[in-house]
Amino acid sequence: MSEPISLPRLVATTREIDPTDDPLLFASSADPIAWLRRGDGLIGAGPELLRLDVGEDGRLDALADMWRAIAQATDVDDPIGLPGTGLVGFGAFAFDETSTHPSTLIVPTTVIGRRGGRAWVTTIGRAEGTVPAPQPHDYGAYWSATLGPGAMDPEAHGAAVRAALEAIRSGELSKVVVARDIAGTIPAGADLRRLVRALASGYPDTWVYAVDGIIGASPETLVTVSGGTVTARVLAGTRPRGADADEDAAITAELAASEKDNAEHDYAVQSVLRSLHPHTSALAAAEQPFMLRLPNLWHLATDVEGTLENGSTALDMVRALHPTAAVAGTPTDAAVAAIRRIEPFDRGRYAGPVGWIDGNGDGEWAIALRCAQFGPVEGDTRTVVAHAGGGIVEGSVAEAELLETRVKFRPIVDALA
Repeated sequence: MSEPISLPRLVATTREIDPTDDPLLFASSADPIAWLRRGDGLIGAGPELLRLDVGEDGRLDALADMWRAIAQATDVDDPIGLPGTGLVGFGAFAFDETSTHPSTLIVPTTVIGRRGGRAWVTTIGRAEGTVPAPQPHDYGAYWSATLGPGAMDPEAHGAAVRAALEAIRSGELSKVVVARDIAGTIPAGADLRRLVRALASGYPDTWVYAVDGIIGASPETLVTVSGGTVTARVLAGTRPRGADADEDAAITAELAASEKDNAEHDYAVQSVLRSLHPHTSALAAAEQPFMLRLPNLWHLATDVEGTLENGSTALDMVRALHPTAAVAGTPTDAAVAAIRRIEPFDRGRYAGPVGWIDGNGDGEWAIALRCAQFGPVEGDTRTVVAHAGGGIVEGSVAEAELLETRVKFRPIVDALA
């Protein structure tokens, strides 16, 4: 940003605690903040201390610069020194720079964390004030969503896939990700922590997240930064799980041999490598993808790892990587332009970056997939919209792409039910 940012002096104090059985009990029931995987993670509790909403072009640049200023204006007392201790902000960013949905970074007054058997609580406040301790509160009643077709029903999705294939055949692009939506309502007083808990129980190997009204279970790491090392996991190429081990073996063999899926996957891997290369002194990716098994899906997956230079932070890496070929297409600019033309909705935070960053620049960020976006309360209900998409390349078939979206909808639809 061109001008320095004036911020109040903040104080972040971290202390080790005994592990809490269910830290979600400390989160807001209407608007939880959570980042969970395999029993570890972070919970935001108490009121918001800072909230940054940026809605114009260059929003990721602006947020990266603002976070540096916030970190510099914070006195940290942190004897633990793990990633996620000290100052922490949680982010949910729009997929598209032209989105009407802002990209948002939130600093709560309390963060409860757990990693590798150690647990802690961090309080963050103004230097001259005190931070009230949040109190746990029991889960509310069970609830379910009423869901139906959104702006793109199955028939419209078939037309969108055909439009994408036309753009590919014309030479406009090599790959474009086309998403469709479903929409509905939930009761106004629904305790959204129940949705977070259901996803964390059912999909423990994913990143389960809740930030500013978007909740989901993403299998796809956008980027992780820890102590100068950057890692990313690329997913592209999908099949539903089989009914038994023999069927799974046949499915994975077919996926591994699929020229279409391997081409789609390679586009995504090369996109990540190109984006990370200017920020790293060493960078490597596996030569062949591996099979990532989820409860409902198989994915082709490749891990990428590099050594950062020039003091780059997790938000700098988010800025460099987003949007990836896995959720936009190749070339990126042409794919995003095609998405704006083909999809009849604003994706909002779907397929955008979601995660956290600490005061040292470490952080974990996923791509907001397998998720639902919750709107404000209107009367006795609250709106909910979910999206699922697939990569369209030469050889894609509309019927198969529709089936893939149905499989990808399953985690969030089952949890909402």
